[in-house]
Amino acid sequence: MLAGMPLLIVPFILYNLGLAGFLGVGVEGDPWATEIFSLGMMSGGVFSMTLGDLMILIGLAFFFVEILKSTRTSNASIIDHLLSTFVFVAFLVEFLLVKGAAHSVFFTLMVITLIDVLAGFSVSLRSAGRDVNLH
Repeated sequence: MLAGMPLLIVPFILYNLGLAGFLGVGVEGDPWATEIFSLGMMSGGVFSMTLGDLMILIGLAFFFVEILKSTRTSNASIIDHLLSTFVFVAFLVEFLLVKGAAHSVFFTLMVITLIDVLAGFSVSLRSAGRDVNLH
């Protein structure tokens, strides 16, 4: 069952838990700009990681696994692509209708999901074309 679940729903859920939970209550400014850590570099610069950066990294990690999953050619991959499309639609609807989703972090996660949908269908069509033998 987990093999067919679109993994990009995880950042969607995490973002929404963050909005409804600890991030949205009593926080002034942008909660996604909250610095998690900073690290002094040998160059003298300072690398800092924000909560929003972490969310995007989580989305990219799950996107990588989704791309690997899209190379399967089975009936389950069709269902996986359909569910991934539903996740993208959920992102889009929330982006358009929910005030807290009007954020660059959420938009970036939505674009990652859109690319996942497009890449999944492209890989499937490409591999299906190889499976067809015309004599």
